[in-house]
Amino acid sequence: MKRKIATKDLVLTALFAALTAVLAQIQLPIGPVPFNLAVFGAFLSGMLLAPAWAAASMGVYMLLGAVGIPVFAGFMGGPAVLLGKTGGYVIGYIFIALATALAVKHSGKLPVIGAAMLAGLLVCYGFGTAWFMAVTGADLVSALGWCVLPFIVPDVCKGVLACVLGRLLAGRLAKAGVA
Repeated sequence: MKRKIATKDLVLTALFAALTAVLAQIQLPIGPVPFNLAVFGAFLSGMLLAPAWAAASMGVYMLLGAVGIPVFAGFMGGPAVLLGKTGGYVIGYIFIALATALAVKHSGKLPVIGAAMLAGLLVCYGFGTAWFMAVTGADLVSALGWCVLPFIVPDVCKGVLACVLGRLLAGRLAKAGVA
């Protein structure tokens, strides 16, 4: 049986792609990989969307940037950004959103959601760091020092905030008949 695509799902997917684009612009250029809030957008989409739609929202974000719309950090866009040193992290947002959404859908328990968020973040870090190393020629220790270590605590805080805000918004959306 084929499932109909609800307009609500399309609208929320686009909304989270747009939200992630806005959050990516709130940044601190601390090194070769800027600190921004796009990871928060990936976590939040996972908290509020079904797994396929959460992943799709990050895919839409990525595709918007790939065609040149300046949605990436620093109002950057185009395929060069995705193929550049930070492209692997942008692709990794799909894993963050998907892992989070799967945990919300199949468990809904905070420890499971937290573990899934951490797993998605680790996949993002792993994929992004390997990509960074391939593009820049950096060694693993340098890449981890530039691209992972400064981000661990802030990204975990983003996950906790997304979990709290996501729970609050999910309740409100359900009450409004949107969820």
